Amino acid sequence: MHRLTNQVRPYAWGARTAIPRLLGLEPDGTPQAELWLGAHHGAPSTVHCEEGPLPLPELIAGDPARVLGEEVADRFGDRLPFLLKVLAADEPLSLQVHPDAERARSGFAAEERRGIPIDASHRNYRDPHHKPELLLALEPCEALCGFREPAAAHRDLLDLSCELAELLREDLSHHDDGVALRSALTRLLTLSGEERERLIGEFVADWDRVRPLCAHADIVGELAARYPGDPGAVASLLLNRVTLWPGQALFLPAGNLHAYLRGTAVEVMAGSDNVLRAGLTRKHVDPAELLDVVDFAVLPVPYSQPSFQNGRREFRPGAPEFALHEIGPGRVTAHLPGEGPAVVLALNGRVELIPEVGHRIELQRGESVFVQADSGPIKVEGQGHVVAATVGAPTAD
Repeated sequence: MHRLTNQVRPYAWGARTAIPRLLGLEPDGTPQAELWLGAHHGAPSTVHCEEGPLPLPELIAGDPARVLGEEVADRFGDRLPFLLKVLAADEPLSLQVHPDAERARSGFAAEERRGIPIDASHRNYRDPHHKPELLLALEPCEALCGFREPAAAHRDLLDLSCELAELLREDLSHHDDGVALRSALTRLLTLSGEERERLIGEFVADWDRVRPLCAHADIVGELAARYPGDPGAVASLLLNRVTLWPGQALFLPAGNLHAYLRGTAVEVMAGSDNVLRAGLTRKHVDPAELLDVVDFAVLPVPYSQPSFQNGRREFRPGAPEFALHEIGPGRVTAHLPGEGPAVVLALNGRVELIPEVGHRIELQRGESVFVQADSGPIKVEGQGHVVAATVGAPTAD
């Protein structure tokens, strides 16, 4: 086991205090949006070895079979397939979707052939991997997640008289839900220039005048105020509005259109940074690519339910790259699964990690470790609250 030093991403939507409080640091007034724990090239963690500090990707590359385990190395090569994050949002994130594995591979290869630099602002695919993700709320979290029934969005528009509301009602009246949702979202994302500014402005003014009695009543105006003229504010009406309470989790597979609005949570995902944005952002938006990736099916809110294993709550939503384990809060005696590597983070309290092989390590709030596969099963004891990311189970061929 190796202690970790991790990087914080200062995105503009980030909270000012949640991550510094976790790490025992004084807030400096700047947004601290995400704490990354893993080997992703965008912000890799540093492991502290007897020889000194070393980037985690270098530790893995030195002996993948020993560090990751032979089975994981056979499946994923010399890379850690998951990334663990702490997310702290004071403002909405972009409305976004992630590609499936095939689309990620082909999209990355196509942009490589075109010679688009990896860090180019207009690049869609920064790596050849998909990015399913699971979000576990630590505090109340609000999100927009997946499409709701078109008829529900249609009802919310009935009292609006502006031109865009009339057009969207026509789109949403189609008897096929998928066609109705695709038509409405396509219309919003393909509005251009002055027409977009006019139609979105008229819609927001009309919405504020009518104030429909619905779950989205306040969110349209809030999003429009933050991103004037952005069609994502209106597109929010097409999605489920979800509140997660501490301990609740969402699993977001490829194609699920979503946006986190506010809250503090733990995220675990496949080790990728591929994001296609639909709005609520000043970053690059590629409507044609996004519309080809979005899943327009109306499905239940994708809550992820845990099982209970050896003193821990275990989330295994079916992604081969990751599983998430929660231990505590409170007095705990638990065991982490013994297969493959793990990243362990103490959210509160004080616990000991006791490996089958090697020295035990004490973790306090905000501290983390990387557990090599050759450490064997890990016992967790103490008074605290701990999360751990591990590799998921192989999928059936």
